[in-house]
Amino acid sequence: MFLIFDTETTGFPKDWNAPLTDFDNWPRVVQIAWQIHGPEGELIDVQDHIIYPEGYDIPFNATKIHGISTDRAKAEGKPLAEVLATFQAAMDTCEFIIGHNVRFDLNVTGCEYLRTTGVNPFTSKKSLDSCTEITAELCQIPGGRGGRYKLPKLEELHQHLFGEGFDEAHNAAFDVEATARVFLELLRIGNFTPAAIGRDEAFVARFKEKNPTTIQAIGLAVEDAKAKRAEGLTGSTGETVSPEEDLDADDVHFAHLHNHSQFSILQATSVVADLVQAAVDDGHDGVALTDLGNMMGAFHFNRAVMAVPGNREAYEHNEQVKKGALNEPLKPYPFVGVIGCEFYVCEDRLDRTKKDDGYQIVLLAKNKNGYHNLAKLSSEGQLHGYYYVPRIDKQVLLEHKEDLMVLSGGLRGEIPSLYLNVGEQQAREALLWWHEHFGEDFYLELNRHGLDEENHANTQLLAYAEEYGIKYIAANNTFYLTQENADAHDILLCVKEGAQKSTPIGRGRGFRYGFPNQEFYFKDKQEMANLFADLPEALNTTKEILDKVELYPLERNVLLPAFDIPEEFQDPQDKVDGGQRGENAYLRHLTYAGAEKRYGELTDDIKERLDFELETIARTGYPGTS
Repeated sequence: MFLIFDTETTGFPKDWNAPLTDFDNWPRVVQIAWQIHGPEGELIDVQDHIIYPEGYDIPFNATKIHGISTDRAKAEGKPLAEVLATFQAAMDTCEFIIGHNVRFDLNVTGCEYLRTTGVNPFTSKKSLDSCTEITAELCQIPGGRGGRYKLPKLEELHQHLFGEGFDEAHNAAFDVEATARVFLELLRIGNFTPAAIGRDEAFVARFKEKNPTTIQAIGLAVEDAKAKRAEGLTGSTGETVSPEEDLDADDVHFAHLHNHSQFSILQATSVVADLVQAAVDDGHDGVALTDLGNMMGAFHFNRAVMAVPGNREAYEHNEQVKKGALNEPLKPYPFVGVIGCEFYVCEDRLDRTKKDDGYQIVLLAKNKNGYHNLAKLSSEGQLHGYYYVPRIDKQVLLEHKEDLMVLSGGLRGEIPSLYLNVGEQQAREALLWWHEHFGEDFYLELNRHGLDEENHANTQLLAYAEEYGIKYIAANNTFYLTQENADAHDILLCVKEGAQKSTPIGRGRGFRYGFPNQEFYFKDKQEMANLFADLPEALNTTKEILDKVELYPLERNVLLPAFDIPEEFQDPQDKVDGGQRGENAYLRHLTYAGAEKRYGELTDDIKERLDFELETIARTGYPGTS
């Protein structure tokens, strides 16, 4: 007999090749359904079970897919051991275990058996999969690897075989119904050969004789399932922003502290100087630059910040005060620029046995020492941690954490990502680690781009903030300056991914990477006040971060040796304004003398080339090194 089954889970494994005994890696099964069919295709048994979540939560992004929330699973679920025992009894009556992309279901369910009983019963069973190169050839959907046809999704295979889709995909019971119908139809039309199922021609002939026409669905209660899904999703969207009154931008402080520039290679379009100018023009207290994985824009950013009127004067005054040369109070900076970086923080930066881009964590430098630590971390990621992306890990971060502040990051930050995709317990453990090691320099980051995932994560982040006394900030995780730049940014992402802009945005084959909406721009202060009118403290806390930052110039004069030159080439004006007229004149004399020695007669072409090179050296300002 044939057992066709499917599962719904808490997510995906971090490492698809990890052993099933790596219990932290493999997701939990939250629903398992199966059908048993006899040798002639007759339906013998139908089972569908939701599993009680013992010791774990069902994350939001998983609930969005299958509609089973933690609350629903607790209300309707059965103990895992009981469900596995029932499934084991069903398996004992069958020779074949069948599914669509069945390896995943075998792995997650096998892992559950190992957790519970220590024995994986699938090792003694033969499995059959309806997602193979054979069914890919049958459907002939372009987009597979190496120019082949892509492996069909269950919905695509069902559509090809029966000319129709099926209701309630990603509900294990309905996926099983569709998979059973697909498998039996593939057997009927000869896609599964007698050899593939270990039977003779007579077995297949009898099956075809009993099923002369297209296999029909058994007919599950679709409307009931839809109602259950809707019930499971109710209350899972998190916070809803409904401020009681408007908030005027003049009544709060604010600075964008999570921004990417064109130095986030092929991922952002903002020009560094324009980013600073936009913040100054809109009356922000400051701005941060937090490019992805590198600090190539730091010098340009620092130069633009120091050029803001009053910053250079305040810096020089404060330096004199610190040295004791002035007995005056420190001057506040008119505008604060924070050098930062959004790092890819993985488990082990030196491990290249598996792809692990890690989580995206924002680090901000308080002062020049903090900047040096950022530079060391960036170099470590580029030189030793690079594997697909420049990565660091928590070990090397702790070695260089002095004078650094941490933001929890956006949806790809460790805490939000774990909460949305793995579980609340894991997210809490991550939060406690960051809070333990960075204390009051650790801030929770709230973003509001109009995404359900952000709303759900923000609800939990605010709960953490209250529980542990952690401050939080408002942010917008910007990648382009104005909303009108969103289309240009999308084109840039297409260049990065090698994709056509006409390809729809989504996950999986046939789709391309892209942002979910056009809200990732440098919003003005009033827009941010409108977004966070219910949380003005989130806006004001950005000023607290700025108050921890000391300005420091990275630009400095190049230190070159002072050469003695003959008196006849010296120019008195050089001592007045620091010019290099004398050095340039002496270099010209030496150059022409050397050219006459080498070429003899100096033609007009030679003189033209010599003058061009000398003028170039004069413009660069380094005649003494030439």
